[in-house]
Amino acid sequence: MSYAAYKLMHAPTGIDNCASGFITHSPADFAPRILSEDIDSVWPNTHTPAVGPIPNLIVTAANLLEVYTVRALENDAKDSPQPHRGGLMAGLSAASLELVCSYRLHGNVESVGVLSSGAEDRTSGRRRDSIILTFRDAKISVLEFDDSVYGLRTSSMHCFEGPQWLHLKKGRESFARGPLIKADPLGRCAGVLVYGLQMIMLKAAEAGGLVGDDGGSSGGGSVSARIQSSYMISLRDLDVKHVKDFIFVHGYIEPVLVILHEKELTWAGRLPYKHHTCVISALSISTTLKQHPLIWSANNLPHDAYKLLAVPSPIGGVLVICANTIHYHSQSASCILALNNYAVPIDSSQEISRSSFSVELDAANATWLSNDVAMLSTKSGELLLLTLVHDGRIVQKLDLSKSKASVLTSGITTIGTSFFFLGSRLGDSLLVQFHCGAGSSMGTKEEVGDIEGDLPSTKRLRRSSSDALQDMANDDELSLYGSELNNAQSSQKTFSFTVRDSLINVGPLKDFSYGLRMNTDPNATGVAKQSNYELVCCSGHGKNGSLCVLQRSIRPEIITQESIPGCKGLWTVYHKSSRNQAEHSKTATEDEEYHAYLIISLESRTMVLQTVSNLEEVTENVDYFVQGSSIYVGNLFGRRRVIQVYSRGARILDGAFMTQDLTFRATNSEAALTVSSVSIADPYVLLMMTDGSIQLLVGDPSACTMSINNLAAFQTTKRTISACTLYHDRGTEPWLRKTSTDAWLLTGVSEPVEGPDGTPPDQGDIYCVICYENGTLEIYDVPNFCCVFSVESFVSGRPFIGDNLFQESSNESQKYQNMKVVELAMHRWHGENSRPFLFGILTDGTILCYHAYMYEGSETASKSQPVNGQSSSNPGTSRLKNLRLSRVSLDSYTREEMSTETRFPRITMFKNVGGCPGFFLSGSRPAWFMKFRERIRIHPQLCDGPIIAFTVLHNMYCNHGFIYVTSQGTLKICQLPSLLSYDNHWPVQKIPLKATPHQVTYFSEKNLYPLIVSAPVSKPITQVLSTLVDQESGHQIEHDTSNLDGTYIVEEFEVRILEPESSGGPWQTKGTIHMQTSENALTVRVVTLTNATTRENETLLAIGTAYVQGEDVAARGRVLLFSVESSTENSQAKVTEVYSKEMKGAISALASIQGYLLVASGPKVILHKWTGSELNGVAFFDAPPLYVVSLNIVKNFILIGDIHKSIYFLSWKENGSQLTLLAKDFGSLDCFATEFLIDGSTLSLMVSDDQKNVQIFYYAPKVSESWKGQKLLSRAEFHVGAHVTKFLRLQMLPASSTGSDKTNRFALVFGTLDGSTGCIAPLDELTFRRLQSLQKKLVDAVPHVAGLNPRSFRQFHSNGKAHRPGPDSIVDCELLCHYDMLPFENQHEIANQIGTTRAQIIANLNELALGTSFL
Repeated sequence: MSYAAYKLMHAPTGIDNCASGFITHSPADFAPRILSEDIDSVWPNTHTPAVGPIPNLIVTAANLLEVYTVRALENDAKDSPQPHRGGLMAGLSAASLELVCSYRLHGNVESVGVLSSGAEDRTSGRRRDSIILTFRDAKISVLEFDDSVYGLRTSSMHCFEGPQWLHLKKGRESFARGPLIKADPLGRCAGVLVYGLQMIMLKAAEAGGLVGDDGGSSGGGSVSARIQSSYMISLRDLDVKHVKDFIFVHGYIEPVLVILHEKELTWAGRLPYKHHTCVISALSISTTLKQHPLIWSANNLPHDAYKLLAVPSPIGGVLVICANTIHYHSQSASCILALNNYAVPIDSSQEISRSSFSVELDAANATWLSNDVAMLSTKSGELLLLTLVHDGRIVQKLDLSKSKASVLTSGITTIGTSFFFLGSRLGDSLLVQFHCGAGSSMGTKEEVGDIEGDLPSTKRLRRSSSDALQDMANDDELSLYGSELNNAQSSQKTFSFTVRDSLINVGPLKDFSYGLRMNTDPNATGVAKQSNYELVCCSGHGKNGSLCVLQRSIRPEIITQESIPGCKGLWTVYHKSSRNQAEHSKTATEDEEYHAYLIISLESRTMVLQTVSNLEEVTENVDYFVQGSSIYVGNLFGRRRVIQVYSRGARILDGAFMTQDLTFRATNSEAALTVSSVSIADPYVLLMMTDGSIQLLVGDPSACTMSINNLAAFQTTKRTISACTLYHDRGTEPWLRKTSTDAWLLTGVSEPVEGPDGTPPDQGDIYCVICYENGTLEIYDVPNFCCVFSVESFVSGRPFIGDNLFQESSNESQKYQNMKVVELAMHRWHGENSRPFLFGILTDGTILCYHAYMYEGSETASKSQPVNGQSSSNPGTSRLKNLRLSRVSLDSYTREEMSTETRFPRITMFKNVGGCPGFFLSGSRPAWFMKFRERIRIHPQLCDGPIIAFTVLHNMYCNHGFIYVTSQGTLKICQLPSLLSYDNHWPVQKIPLKATPHQVTYFSEKNLYPLIVSAPVSKPITQVLSTLVDQESGHQIEHDTSNLDGTYIVEEFEVRILEPESSGGPWQTKGTIHMQTSENALTVRVVTLTNATTRENETLLAIGTAYVQGEDVAARGRVLLFSVESSTENSQAKVTEVYSKEMKGAISALASIQGYLLVASGPKVILHKWTGSELNGVAFFDAPPLYVVSLNIVKNFILIGDIHKSIYFLSWKENGSQLTLLAKDFGSLDCFATEFLIDGSTLSLMVSDDQKNVQIFYYAPKVSESWKGQKLLSRAEFHVGAHVTKFLRLQMLPASSTGSDKTNRFALVFGTLDGSTGCIAPLDELTFRRLQSLQKKLVDAVPHVAGLNPRSFRQFHSNGKAHRPGPDSIVDCELLCHYDMLPFENQHEIANQIGTTRAQIIANLNELALGTSFL
């Protein structure tokens, strides 16, 4: 293995930073508007003044940046009979997060700031805010939203690293944290602290924007805030050292920067003498004069102060948060609140007010709910309310009150006036609505109940698809109260909360194991076999601790299956049996109506089955055309009729009876034409014939009959059509209508017309999307067939397309002779603000996915564009001038090898399968495309191989399920697994543990998961101290016995043995092994030992522990061996202790090697043999590992990873019974995880470290640099950008095309603390060289978000230690996946430059994706 590829498989989910700001719209877009302006704005006016303008939410997780819009739903919405999450509060019935844009950056975001647009009241400004991101070491990027591309673009970049800025570091090499950004609340400037002691001031541009730049101005004319220039303040010159935090305060004419810093450092041993060491200094910043005079300061703050909060206007001032106190300081006043008994006044005379309860605030996050109430989130997940009791601008006292418990947060931000967002790395992040009421009215409703993200699945309700995460603890209103009103003030505010939405987080992945799923198929082979496995991960911490079960591919729950050979297509249809049923509430039953018939098309006949309850064949009793195969079957006229299209004709049926029969004749009437594809949009049916012409069947809803319109005017153009589809733009306000040039004429005109039987018709417009052989895509309105939108060379896959945006010369289109669109689909799923998607499948298997958005270009541009002759002839149509489509990356979908045989349609849209909207893609690599929050989630389905046909089924026994037929001819009726959440990169099931999980392993024989968990328990201090006795010397340690009342929190460990539930319910605890007091379980492994007396192999559970008793007691640990017998009739498994042995040092790692047990105890590694009753040491290795973090074994080779001393490579020889050190890495490295990487006959050693790198070493005793084999040589190094905690070695799947000789190839799947998973897979040299030269080209060819350079991100980070750079032998698939998103002409050009072809590159990338399609 000399070469490898790094591939991210599951993007990070643990949210590090969150912020809110008006990014995609300005506050004025929400104001009640006058009809003459802005009438076709993207943001419909759905908000009452009660809610006010709602800003966007910006979140970052490691290198992922996402911008969301909060969509609030008014109470009077009639379209949703189902209950929404969180009930009704303050006039809102629901609110959800909708994705605007998502980017994976080439760099980890250190901190996020929002440069505000400067509007004082934040409700009427016409300007937008910008996002400021900072990256290590000192990079700053300013991003703004660009309407023309519906995404972010970089407006300025500031870099203060590199040789010319070396003097800023003042000789230091390593820094504890990256740059920290804080912005002025009025948007006049922003400050960035870099290298801990340099303050960079970013001066904002005045409101005019940059000169001559009107690119950002959209139809609304809103310009984003921008940075004009930057300069540096050296804090050392101001005698400011050891900066802890800084912030801009409110209420001054010029920006005022308050810095919290420590004059002289102190430490634990000096605390009695030196404890109030922190100072705050307020500097008035003049950006024009570049001066910063000190205007006020306050000293003698506690040494543990760490955070500043700027109090909003009109009060002003700053709050200093310390571990035991909260201080308020302004220029004129100050006050203190003590939180617990550790708060010491600076001198005895000072009186400090104490809070009514005791709390420690040493890692809190905070935000403001109103101008005098702040909300704090503590390290235990409690929410506290801090009220400033003030008179005018003078704060008299601080009042702290308890509130709900919630998720452990990494950041909080308030979104507008009625929402806040709890961002979390340890649990699911929550969007919460809050409402402030008066204290008296709600005083009686005392309730308990926490704001939680997850809950046991027994309480789960199946709700609508807009709420795919139904896990609110209780849907009652959560209210909370302040402390007792001690001075009878009636102004005490009462807040009530309700959770509105949550974002799933599977991080931090501390450990995972690879086990079998419940419904495995033992006969599966190849790729399908991967669906048998799942990853069971330890994630979260404390009460957010959970087991996450990750499954990359969907494995449906089969209800029944039947063998039907030769199936070509499947359709289910509805039938409204009697007319009078239409009366009772069409909206409620539309989704719940059962299917009436299932039509199965075989090669030479058609079967019809009725589906209301059981499936029964009724082929003989119906008037369907059953003598040949069908092309398409679907409903018409509001489900009152069915149309069946076969190759020569069509039939209209009412239930089982035919009402009309049509045959298709060609215009020249020589022979009947045959139909090749059909598309239905009630009441139109579009037929595409085999000769490439199209015909339209037009329905008459009153008579329920069809007539053929052969579109004579349209057929005169001699361009051949390669694919076409109808698009039904549903709803009272169709989305596409808003993008047309005369949209203002149409608003409010469309009065709903009653249908023939009293039902309101399905309003909306119908369009026909056509793609020609030459690659042009055009949209026509139906039934007039006037062209309203046209794009040349659609097949080239440009990132953005619009109406006549690119005029190309005709010779350009010659390139794509072989590339054409074979299938088109356009769909808009239900949802008030959803926008249409357009999908096109090309001949080589590429899927183009476009998402529509609206952009009103400047008027000058539209006049200069040529107008097609067609549209000028008919004045009745208006072109969709403002419609733009942006391409969506589908990099998680592995394309299939296209076959040349007869094509069948592969895209099947569905509105509700198991509560999810989306479409199913059949073919040789079937996949589910599900739509959540305006984002497409792709989940492959590998378990059945190729799938020929698919359709949805909803009846009594199959609730919102589906039917599909495999290529072997098996018909399966299934449902989606209901416990999985699909709104994630991989489907996931979270099992709450309410405790911290540490390590998990898989007991494959018994299908059990032993798991180390710990939970905090509070014990009396005397009991805790009595355990801290040195057993060997036996004397009691002297303690100060004066204050021994009170309790102390200790973590108690246990090993739980969990069994997956076959029905998919909550997992059962089959047994528990408790540890002794102050004993920590460090490792649990399933080991196979050879019993030396009976010569039999025994599979045992081995646990390594350590006693944690402080630094006065010598470290000890225990090795425990357990046998596990699972009994079927009893719910508990029989867990018996076979052996336990106490040893010196902590037992941090265990492994079995050839029947022996290898134990890492403290600084020794000892090999034991098992006699059946005890462990006897047979060999040891004493090189100085300080603390072994991981042991890996292959055959008789041992890889040891040490906490500080890097890795050791040993071998075990049984005949001389000795452990020999073969080689080691001489550098110092703080290992996190290690594993062997196997490529054919080559063995390499992989290690990840604390600087988020991975390195690959190899053992080469013959090479001279290896010092006769003592030293391990570096083979590759790479910066992952996340802490890798676990590697798992999995055999790569053989690629189907090449009979590769490398069958013994293994990839390493890894998990990280950010919640991402990825893999590192070996490559052969030819592929590696090709992809590496492509990667070098892509660094320049792709526009990188935020201006980050992928090459610098992937350099080895040594944090100031001397490091000799190793070879660059790992390619980065995060960069290579951009190749597929380039337009085809650019792809061909780049491939030519590196001397290869596009097909070759795509084949290599596809082969890698197939080889690593695990799980």
